[in-house]
Amino acid sequence: MEKKNVFRNDNRIDYGVILPVFLLCLVGLASLYVALFHSHNLAESANPIKGVLKQGVWYVFGVIAVAIIMRISSRMLWLLTPYIYGLGLVIMALLVRFYDPDIAAFTGSRNWFSFGAFTVQPAELMKIAMIMMLALVVTKHNGSYRERTLQTDGLLIGKMLAVTLPVIILVLLQEDFGTMLVFLAIFGGIFLMSGISWKIVVPVIATFVVIGAGTIFLVLTDGGRAFLENIGLFSEYQFKRIDAWLDPFHDVQGSSGQVAKAIMAIGSGGMFGKGFNVSDVYVPVRESDMIFSVIGENFGFVGSTFVILLYFILIYRMIRVCFDTNNEFYTYIATGIIMMILFHVFENIGANIGLLPLTGIPLPFISQGGSALLSNMIGIGLILSMRYHSVDQESETLKRGSRRSKR
Repeated sequence: MEKKNVFRNDNRIDYGVILPVFLLCLVGLASLYVALFHSHNLAESANPIKGVLKQGVWYVFGVIAVAIIMRISSRMLWLLTPYIYGLGLVIMALLVRFYDPDIAAFTGSRNWFSFGAFTVQPAELMKIAMIMMLALVVTKHNGSYRERTLQTDGLLIGKMLAVTLPVIILVLLQEDFGTMLVFLAIFGGIFLMSGISWKIVVPVIATFVVIGAGTIFLVLTDGGRAFLENIGLFSEYQFKRIDAWLDPFHDVQGSSGQVAKAIMAIGSGGMFGKGFNVSDVYVPVRESDMIFSVIGENFGFVGSTFVILLYFILIYRMIRVCFDTNNEFYTYIATGIIMMILFHVFENIGANIGLLPLTGIPLPFISQGGSALLSNMIGIGLILSMRYHSVDQESETLKRGSRRSKR
């Protein structure tokens, strides 16, 4: 009697993706404990374990989401995508009216629902919905137009904008500039991978460069700032964040204090850090946007480099999965998820070290917050689903070939 091997399907699971995510989650729990322990909020500092356990519950939800999504076939995802995207738009639209006023007053953005002690940020989950919808639109278009022309490429751009613009408008109505940049990064990544002619891509990139340079010029002048504020593109708190980026130490006790103190904390960590749970520099909101300053202060340059290396390994493994799958729909989903995580990492760490303006974007798998963590975990589930079902298909093909040869 042949014994059943309970691990017979292990080759369907990509542990090269799971391992860096697992290690990042451990770093996240340790860093969150330190941030809460040294918080100026007495309730948090008195019982940091409570905050860590609460985040741990979100990790459990994330693992469950990964386990479920990994088993959903591409066909089912294809059928569900329009409904998920439509539901996401409805929820985002409701948020414009029913946002939490207390969180909006604190963050400057109207992007949170509140249900008693429970809060959720729909834009985080909308990122996944938009990625899936863009992947669906591009795959359908490329299947319908095998011969590419400038006209068909223009039509594809129109379809992609029809998916993206409603989301961008709703995010702008919530005054969440940082999240809008993430959606633009997702759009840009899928746009570049969609096969659109370089005769269109190059002018589009050049246009964005000119717009970006022009915006920077306007931000640096008083008249330009007044113009940007009048048209509703920027608000006063965003200008303060830009000023903090240009000169982090110009108002250490005020608007630039968060960035300045994060830089000081990271710098004080030196090569090997001060050791776990040591904090001599207080950084506001350290548990979320500024969590990298905890890593830099406690574990120094070596620890910070290790965390960045984990992200590089994760991105590399996700790219490998992208190349290994023959499913075009999956490939575009993977592209969007890679761009989402890559942009989050680049912007968050860049803001903590003063390289980029602070936009309130969390560090994936490490920062406190359930919505962002769940969104990232769903993304990992979709990536794992590619290999899971790809190996299944290869195995089924081999079985059919073996049956035919026996006949």
